[in-house]
Amino acid sequence: MTVAAPGTVTAGALVAELSRSLGRSDARWLVAHVTGMSGAQLRGGLEDVVPSAAVAQARGLAARCRAGEPVQYVIGRWDFRQVELELDRRVLIPRPETEQVTDVALQLLCALDTGRRRPVVADLGTGSGAIALSLAVESPVALEVWATDVSDEALAVAGGNLEAVRARVAPRSEVHLAAGSWYGALPARLRGQVDLVVSNPPYVARPQWEELDGTVRDHEPYGALVPGERGTEAIEVVVGGSPGWLAPGGALVVEIGADQGPRAGDAASSAGLVDVVVRPDLAGRDRILVARRPR
Repeated sequence: MTVAAPGTVTAGALVAELSRSLGRSDARWLVAHVTGMSGAQLRGGLEDVVPSAAVAQARGLAARCRAGEPVQYVIGRWDFRQVELELDRRVLIPRPETEQVTDVALQLLCALDTGRRRPVVADLGTGSGAIALSLAVESPVALEVWATDVSDEALAVAGGNLEAVRARVAPRSEVHLAAGSWYGALPARLRGQVDLVVSNPPYVARPQWEELDGTVRDHEPYGALVPGERGTEAIEVVVGGSPGWLAPGGALVVEIGADQGPRAGDAASSAGLVDVVVRPDLAGRDRILVARRPR
C-alpha cells in the first residue's frame, strides 16, 4: 500500500474530513468532482493523493453545502439514469421519483404500436431536459421528442444538456426544444398525433412551499415547484389538455404529489381518459398518474 507523504491529503482522508459535516454521500460527490474521478474511480482511488489546490476547492465547496446550497448546484452536474446533466438554479434538481416516471414512460413506449411511424413524445415542462433526453437515449425505437418549457432560462440549460448527448440521440431520434406554456408550445400539426405525453409539473401547494427544507425553498426555482394555492393547478392543465393532443390509444404519464392521487385520477377520468391508475413510488406513496386516450 502506498503511504502518503507527510502533509499530503488522500482522497479517502478528504472524504472522511468532509463527511463529518456533510454526510458521506455529499462528501464523496465533492471529492469526485474536484479530482475528476467517477464514483467507481474514487472507490478504487481512496489512497491517491489529492493536489493541494483540489483540497482547497473541495473545502470551499463544502462550505457552500454547509450554508444550505444543494450539492447538485454546488458541483453543477448530476447523474440522471444514463445521462449526466448540467444543473444550476435555473432548473429543478431531478429526483429519484422522476427516474421512476421516466421508467414508466419507457415501458409504455415499448408497448406502443404506431406501425412504421416514429412515436411522438411531448415532455411538458422539461426543465433540465432530464426526462426528454433519457427517453431519447434509452428508447429502443427512434422517437420524435418535443421538450417544452415556459422558462427560457430552463430551455437554455436543457439545450446545453441536449448538445452533450446529441451524438447518442442522432441520427436515430430527434429532440426539439420549444418555448411556451404546456401544450401551447407544441406545433399545431401534432394535435391528435402525440403518442406519449409525460410531465413532471410543479405540484407543491403554496402553503406547503413555506414548510419545505431551506435547501429546496431557498435555492430551487419557485415556478418549477409551486403552481398555485392548491398544488394541482398544473396537473389539471396537463391532464385536461391531453385528449386534444394524444393520438388514439396514446398514453399520459404525470408525476404528482403524494396526497394528490385521488384528485389526479378524477381529473383524468373527467377528461375522458381510460385505464386510469396511480402508481406508487419506492416509498409506497402515490406518485405517477398513468392514463390513456381511448382508441
